[in-house]
Amino acid sequence: MDKNLADKLKEMANVWDDVLNAFFLKANLKRGQILVLGCSTSEVIGQRIGQGSSLEVAEVLLPPLLERVHKQGIFLAVQGCEHINRALVVEEACVDHYGLDVVTVLPALHAGGAMTMQAWKKFSSPLMVERIQGHAGIDIGDTFIGMHLRPVAIPIRIHVKELGEAHLTLAHTRPRLIGGPRAVYTL
Repeated sequence: MDKNLADKLKEMANVWDDVLNAFFLKANLKRGQILVLGCSTSEVIGQRIGQGSSLEVAEVLLPPLLERVHKQGIFLAVQGCEHINRALVVEEACVDHYGLDVVTVLPALHAGGAMTMQAWKKFSSPLMVERIQGHAGIDIGDTFIGMHLRPVAIPIRIHVKELGEAHLTLAHTRPRLIGGPRAVYTL
């Protein structure tokens, strides 16, 4: 790895730590809930989405996220790219807990992406699912994770807007408000 890339990855790791601190403070995730991650490692390093998948970026970003996910007792779902219909890598325990339908596909560098490959490698018992209803999400590089979030998604605003060269979007969800003018929403 060249020195320039190594320096960028080190700086990115520090920014990522700040992002995770701010996100988990605001997301208010409860034990057993699902966090969806979409990440274009290509966009992070300044290339067009799907054109420069970087295992090095995935190796920097995934471990600290996994550490926080395990500490908090939540499930992580890592979304692949459109070449695998945005299928997600999840732990078998998540499949069992939520009764998810498993699909057959293995993430590859240019069909799924570097982050899904890294998740498949690091998860203890990885499986692939085609859809999920996550309670919060981190979208790095505009990978469009919204299809995998529960309604209603609420943006989380933090001081960081980009990770590397990639646009950063954070969200959590809340239950729908239903009813009309006489409905009561708080106890």
